[in-house]
Amino acid sequence: MYDIKWIRENAAAFDTGLKRRGLEPLSASLLALDDARRSAIAKAQASQERRNALSKEIGKAMGAKDVALAEQLKAEVASLKELQPQLEAQEKAAKAELDDTLAAIPNTPKDEVPEGADELGNVVKSVHGEAPEKVGGRLFGQNFAPKEHFELGEALGQMDFETAAKLSGSRFVVLERQIARLSRAIGQFMLDTHTEEHGYTEVMPPLMVRDDAMFGTAQLPKFEDDQFATVHEKDLEERRLEADVWVAYDMLTNGAPDEYFEEFREEFKRQANARLATIPRYERHWLIPTAEVPLTNLVRESILAEEELPRRYTALTPCFRAEAGSAGRDTRGMLRQHQFEKVELVSITTPEKSAEEHERMLSCAEAVLKKLDLHYRVMTLCTGDMGFASQKTYDIEVWLPGQKTYREISSCSVCGDFQARRMDARYRPKEGGSPRFVHTLNGSGTAVGRALIAVMENYQNADGSITVPDALVPYMRGVTRIEKA
Repeated sequence: MYDIKWIRENAAAFDTGLKRRGLEPLSASLLALDDARRSAIAKAQASQERRNALSKEIGKAMGAKDVALAEQLKAEVASLKELQPQLEAQEKAAKAELDDTLAAIPNTPKDEVPEGADELGNVVKSVHGEAPEKVGGRLFGQNFAPKEHFELGEALGQMDFETAAKLSGSRFVVLERQIARLSRAIGQFMLDTHTEEHGYTEVMPPLMVRDDAMFGTAQLPKFEDDQFATVHEKDLEERRLEADVWVAYDMLTNGAPDEYFEEFREEFKRQANARLATIPRYERHWLIPTAEVPLTNLVRESILAEEELPRRYTALTPCFRAEAGSAGRDTRGMLRQHQFEKVELVSITTPEKSAEEHERMLSCAEAVLKKLDLHYRVMTLCTGDMGFASQKTYDIEVWLPGQKTYREISSCSVCGDFQARRMDARYRPKEGGSPRFVHTLNGSGTAVGRALIAVMENYQNADGSITVPDALVPYMRGVTRIEKA
């Protein structure tokens, strides 16, 4: 989220950043909204100052026993007092419109981010390992045509999409036996690597969060349709009752003269509102789309000491996404699920250290793929493919022999102070001075389900079995090969 003062002082730079995002200039319209807000504030202040001055004049008039003047001044005070709520409402409305507009604008990309309209504009940063043959399926010295993960899992009898659909619908899976264990092993291996070798603090956060937390990391309001919200049955009852009340009201009053129902209308409203007030309202919660949300919000509404930074958090959690815009995409297998697991990395640091921390986070995510001996490449995302809150993003794309293509397995982003402003997360510089907003970073370290896919496809054998990577054997209690039971 942006500081309107910064936009006023850097309007050209702000519009240039939006243009790189493929958006039209907005500084003029935003400043007009801010001018309206300032004008409302000025009018309210002027009105209050006039009332204060009039109060003194009334005292003087009363002292001089000028009753007529005193009454005239009192009438003006009453008029201004009546006007004050309207001025305050104008200020509130102007501020709300400005805040809502600012909340819907994406972060400005860093200067070094390549320009582009979509993923075709992304740039290869680095490549790790030797690429397997894209035709023929050379895997670990074996010469056969590789299968996709769902073909392997279903043939082994340990990956069941049909039963999952009966339980929950599409984009869910039931994992069983050794594949279920392999998935668990991958998550634990990644978590141990990040906590024991990379210095991240393990956190077990809530899986449901409030609106404020989702707003803080910029999932709300723009991406509400991509999230899963919880609704309590009592709230549904209240909504149904409210609908019934007003339908009945409309039926009774429709077409009737207003004066006939005026007395009835007010009494009806009073009774209806009294009835609705007796039903407790339950707070809405959101299932987390990623542990980025609770981990980043750990520092919301706080002022940290600079000596406490950087803070580095990691968590292995289930994640829930509605995938509202992905109809028809990746419908087979586990690539795009409503529920999946991910090891998340979050860093909270100073502006001076955020670029360095971004590179460090990327190297931490890469480390787990290197230990699994998986071929991958790192992409610098272009301006048209970056996330809403990101200033710069690296995607790690792992090679999937079954699909004969690269697929994203991790995304590491630096957000600057964009999220910090939404959360009011600041730090106090050690040299003194006013608190400053922290910089936030987040990344996948990595997605467990996609890592499972990569292991299955890259470590498959000609007979359909799967070799367990050396790094995971201790987590599998010595199991080195997954075969059909």
